[in-house]
Amino acid sequence: MSLQTISYRIPGHTTYEYRLAVPLRYPRSGGPYGKLTTAVPADGSGAPGETITIFAREIVRAGNETAPRLVYFQGGPGSAAPRPAPISGWVAQLAAQFRVVLLDERGTGQSHALDQHTVTAVGDAAQQADYLSYFRADSIVADAESLRQALQGDEPWYALGQSFGGFCLTTYLSQAPQGLRGAMITAGLPSLTRHADEVYRRTYQQTELRNQEFFTRYPRDEETCWQIVEHLASTPDELLPTGEALTPGRFRMLGINLGTSYGLEKIHQLLEDPFVTVGGRRRLSSRFRAALGSELSYWDVPMYFALHESIYAQASTGATNWSAHRMREEFPSMRLPELSADAERELRAAGYGFRFTGEHVYPWQGEQDPALQPLLPAVDALAQRGDLPNLHDPGVLAANEVPVAAWIYRPDMFVPAELSEETAAQIRGTVVLRSAQYHHDALRTNDDVVIPGLLSALGLAQ
Repeated sequence: MSLQTISYRIPGHTTYEYRLAVPLRYPRSGGPYGKLTTAVPADGSGAPGETITIFAREIVRAGNETAPRLVYFQGGPGSAAPRPAPISGWVAQLAAQFRVVLLDERGTGQSHALDQHTVTAVGDAAQQADYLSYFRADSIVADAESLRQALQGDEPWYALGQSFGGFCLTTYLSQAPQGLRGAMITAGLPSLTRHADEVYRRTYQQTELRNQEFFTRYPRDEETCWQIVEHLASTPDELLPTGEALTPGRFRMLGINLGTSYGLEKIHQLLEDPFVTVGGRRRLSSRFRAALGSELSYWDVPMYFALHESIYAQASTGATNWSAHRMREEFPSMRLPELSADAERELRAAGYGFRFTGEHVYPWQGEQDPALQPLLPAVDALAQRGDLPNLHDPGVLAANEVPVAAWIYRPDMFVPAELSEETAAQIRGTVVLRSAQYHHDALRTNDDVVIPGLLSALGLAQ
């Protein structure tokens, strides 16, 4: 597997673009955790022979050509690595000390990006689900190991993982700790042994609290939201710019923004003056529908829907079986009414208050979003799989020798703090940094504190 490299000079930095052929299906070792291995057949192909190409961009500040490397794992799943222009924020901070490798995780960016066309081309729904199963954290870690070995042989490197990237790092520590000199995690410690149901119960609880905070800060917006969903329930021809119907359920998914530092302000501003009157008929304005379309459509990130719940799936815990959809029924305030204005009014009369959902995916979303409709049979089949390989090895983590530092944010709406604390205690030697104010995106919004804290915890502060 030969590494292809192209380099470019930009002011103050050199960037290197790497492309490497890797197996679609890495060989798996024996044992209860069936770890992937980067060992491949002599002909250089994967087993059973198909390869894909992964991509990474390395940023090297002038004068740091021999600095240690640090690989970054992006959140998601299904999102490509950052394309920093200019080089700023946390990337700039790390570039002062490391050669920063921004890996496009397989299935994203330039690493064999997946969409409805590439997935549905591989066969029937069961075959598609099997195909998707090779784009989880264990395969991403094996790709990182293949790249590390191509770049620097046996020398380990540092790693940073945000959100799902932290899930990947926990898998890395379980399956290939020899590749790591140190691991830094922000908002991304997964449960090692708990079922997805326990995760989503907690995320709904945190989403409820964040809704309460939003409507306390902006009380007039609740009436606006009720008016919007009652209107949508009785006006099925309100379309997003992509041509799909805007439904009450889809509108409630705007609440994913509540999980970010300034999400309350973002939603409040989106709700400004949503209606216009045309020929005596009340309609949603073009501006409002365009703004919602950019927030709600999955045309650019279909793999988030396809793989989101599978990041919690392990043979030891069983199938997810659309966990977020099922757990929603346990929270009356989050109940999704039938598609009618009367049902919306009944929910309102019950006194729970209007509620947005959060970082959750639902089977009906796959029916309503044209970008996801072709993927729904495969995603449904994947949700029923109870045999997906274990991603995290509690025994290996209990004996961990890699220095680990992790930020845990108490208000995190996406990765429950209680479960992060539980996992941190199960990874030997982990230094935990905590905040009662930061939200899930603090790596971006509070990088001036988050990055120095991590470096100091690992003894790397300059």
